[in-house]
Amino acid sequence: MQAISHVQNLNSYLIIRRSKPRFDKPVRLAVPVRCVYHSDSVQFPNGVGSSRVDWQSSCAILSSKVFSQDQDSGDKSNTSSASDHLAAAVNGHKTSLDLNLVPLDKKNKPQPPAKQPPQKPLTITDLSPAPMHGSQLRVAYQGVPGAYSEAAAGKAYPNCEAIPCDQFEVAFQAVELWIADRAVLPVENSLGGSIHRNYDLLLRHRLHIVGEVQLPVHHCLLALPGVRKEYLTRVISHPQALSQCENTVTKLGLNVTREAVDDTAGAAEYIATNNLRDTAAIASARAAELYGLNVLADGIQDDSSNVTRFVMLARDPIIPRTDRPFKTSIVFAHEEGTSVLFKVLSAFAFRNISLTKIESRPHRNRPIRLVDDANVGTAKHFEYMFYVDFEASMAEVRAQNALAEVQEFTSFLRVLGSYPMDMTPWCPSRGNP
Repeated sequence: MQAISHVQNLNSYLIIRRSKPRFDKPVRLAVPVRCVYHSDSVQFPNGVGSSRVDWQSSCAILSSKVFSQDQDSGDKSNTSSASDHLAAAVNGHKTSLDLNLVPLDKKNKPQPPAKQPPQKPLTITDLSPAPMHGSQLRVAYQGVPGAYSEAAAGKAYPNCEAIPCDQFEVAFQAVELWIADRAVLPVENSLGGSIHRNYDLLLRHRLHIVGEVQLPVHHCLLALPGVRKEYLTRVISHPQALSQCENTVTKLGLNVTREAVDDTAGAAEYIATNNLRDTAAIASARAAELYGLNVLADGIQDDSSNVTRFVMLARDPIIPRTDRPFKTSIVFAHEEGTSVLFKVLSAFAFRNISLTKIESRPHRNRPIRLVDDANVGTAKHFEYMFYVDFEASMAEVRAQNALAEVQEFTSFLRVLGSYPMDMTPWCPSRGNP
């Protein structure tokens, strides 16, 4: 059988029978049609047009076109729409041939086919609209309204739609599932150190760091109206907030137990919801306003230079530049343990690249490496992943050469992101919400 893709012109009379005749007797119609083959519309992305299935699909399209031309003028729009839907997909495939049928008039002159509106392809934006210019950006953060992460999201993306998440991993998943466009999550604090959970999640998920924001933290001791500090028996807050205020709470002379919860604003909400008059929360002043609590003590952090660094995460990386200060975050490991750490660090030192952070985390896939020695026994070494931040853009040649050298010494290397540094002027945490 000759493939339809080789047919240049085909003039024929197709004889069809109506499925629902208008008259008592079946009517046989002879409709002159012309199959016009457009060579410029032929595409073979998956071999469509050269198989028996596509030949049958093309025949079905021809039959549907002939049937649609026989309808009355009053039903013209309906039949045209039906035939277009059939032509769009037959047997689950879009035909590779443009089979527009041109009816012939009495003088055998072809009439131009009706111009069909182009079909709009289904994209991911139809499932979850992404923000366009001037629209509101959706930013996920961990906690409830009033959390410091919400304030960081507002600083990173002003006028954004903040989406609260109950866990850090939920914020990662919200971006991956197109529920949110960005995520703003803490990674380290100047007093409490690193937030290890988020470092582990950065490796587990495939999001990219596209920016950073540093937020001064101003802690307050909150309780229900009418409650005095002498009545308190418990203080609840996020573990980082408890550690940042440990000395100050002790100096206040409070005989209280300290309990950790998921976030600071959540602690304030918990007290207000359950009407706990013997419990105080360490949270922001904005949380006190949102949940109707009083501020028993203001600025209770142990150090006024209390700053939390947040990273902004997105599904796609940004293009690194050299016209402003950039920072790059990487993670690497080696099969022989930490013996190559000096060689890796020297790759940055020789190129005058400053490191701003180095963090080690257990290698979850292989936490322990065993080395057998017949004389002394078996040595057990802990395996680690190393997270490094350095001040350079991936658009710079020196950064590219440094990572090329690092790759020679490591068995695993991943760039988490190359992004602009937060260069906002420094201000103390006093009065921060």
